[in-house]
Amino acid sequence: MDMNNFFNDLQGRINQAIENSPAKDIERNVKAMMTQGFSKLDLVTREEFDIQAQVLAKTRAKLESLEARVAELEAKLASEQKV
Repeated sequence: MDMNNFFNDLQGRINQAIENSPAKDIERNVKAMMTQGFSKLDLVTREEFDIQAQVLAKTRAKLESLEARVAELEAKLASEQKV
């Protein structure tokens, strides 16, 4: 048996031992408890968060554009009133 096969076999045995160990059961139980706890909270998914961040960025850009337009119109109105 060459070293590569030896390490592959060793890795397989370690993975199998971990799968059958109490640690794996504990991990599954902790994950289940956390999933149950998170489901009770009012959380958003990463996808929903990213979409809302994009909406906010577009809204901010539009607001800045409108603010500039209002300032331009106010300046124009002020100059017309001076004449």
